Amino acid sequence: MAEKSGHWDAELFRREGHRMVDWIAEYLDGGNREHPVLSKVAPGDVASQLPKEMPDTAEDPERVWQDFLDIVMPGVTHWNHPGFMAYFGITGSGPGVLGEMLSAALDVNGMLWRTCPSATELELVVLDWMRKGLDLPDDFFGFLTDTASISSLHALAAAREAADPDIRHLGMAGRSDLPQFTVYASDQAHSSIAKACLALGLGLDGFRPVPHDSEYRMDTGALQQLIEDDKAAGRRPLAVVATVGTTSTTSVDPCVEIADICASNGIWMHVDAAYAGSAALCEEYRWCLNGCERADSFVFNPHKWLFAPIDASALYTRHPEIFKRAFSLVPEYLTTPVSGQVVDLMDYGVQLGRRFRALKLWWVLRCFGLDGVRERLRRHIEMAAEFARWIDNDPNFERLAPRPFSVICFRARPEGLEAEALDEFNMELMEHVNSSGEIFLSHTKLDDGISLRVAIGNLGTVESDVARCRTLLAEGFACLLNH
Repeated sequence: MAEKSGHWDAELFRREGHRMVDWIAEYLDGGNREHPVLSKVAPGDVASQLPKEMPDTAEDPERVWQDFLDIVMPGVTHWNHPGFMAYFGITGSGPGVLGEMLSAALDVNGMLWRTCPSATELELVVLDWMRKGLDLPDDFFGFLTDTASISSLHALAAAREAADPDIRHLGMAGRSDLPQFTVYASDQAHSSIAKACLALGLGLDGFRPVPHDSEYRMDTGALQQLIEDDKAAGRRPLAVVATVGTTSTTSVDPCVEIADICASNGIWMHVDAAYAGSAALCEEYRWCLNGCERADSFVFNPHKWLFAPIDASALYTRHPEIFKRAFSLVPEYLTTPVSGQVVDLMDYGVQLGRRFRALKLWWVLRCFGLDGVRERLRRHIEMAAEFARWIDNDPNFERLAPRPFSVICFRARPEGLEAEALDEFNMELMEHVNSSGEIFLSHTKLDDGISLRVAIGNLGTVESDVARCRTLLAEGFACLLNH
């Protein structure tokens, strides 16, 4: 008689797995349209329906599945919905979901080469594929983290290590020999850069937001002046973060000029291309990475616009030895017979545990191919261009920023409204659209006030979805104006 395993038996798993895969297939094939894209639950609605204690005995999977449908699903905001046009477009594609399923089933920890040779080597190969697709230099070494926030944190920690090798042993506290480090980024940069300064002990006083120009790009003249001022005050400029695709407007900082400034001042250059980096896979958008080939570190997120399920962030550096010096710590129990002969990815960041993230990327890139990826990116950009043309030609609306990729910043402009009243009108218009359940928009604040954002990047989004967004905006405008 065979010993009893703690696993579900194969038949039970097969039955539940088939149910789930069938549901996912229908969901991705348009079933998501049956749900409001923005959840309509009130705070606490989901939690109030869940037991206060975990179950003592096993429950019937049928009941668990039903609770997922009845309790969990109403509280889901559907990022995979074709009408999701808020924040940045994000799509867990079919191939990506399948790769994620395999990763979950294998459940490996790729901390060392030996703990899963395929996890390490597949990651290095896939990262090199993407490097070549983006036309980044051959000496860029790439590996995966979870998000650009963590990638940028690691990059700035490496910059700190490069600036003061004693950091590793002495730290920063109580050192009279260590001037205050400063990090520079556009005032349009992602908030994760300031958060990284908090985490690294630089404080918000060590973060320098650089003013932007008329196109919401970093003002490099202001950057140079800030650096000179900090040097004169006895501070030590540590790093400049250039953004390719800023969070609000997707503007592209002048990376060639920034690279020149970093080179002349001996400052680490990090590039945050979390959103727009993917666009450079298309030859006609390769321009957005001009100057990035000179960066010390570079990040983009395949989970944003390369159709991999969240999370997957690709971090590249031309200084892997500095990352290793900053983070490698190998106790005896993590030594192996091949230590020093192979790449152990745990050496390049804080985390020891490493998911097999490369598997889903491998599936996406092979099942779509570079041509398939480019086709999808171009379609998103063209739909955004058509939406921008509508905004530009409608006297009731105005565009507030350039549209380099697939995000449009705009607002309604009814006659007679200014300042706060205009901002209030646009926020009400956004809520009108969002309450439809068909489209979900987000907003930001630009120089002229509140701006609405349409971000197109979902695999399921088609021209009729964008047209529906226009209709809802026009209807909402008329409705609010009449009231």
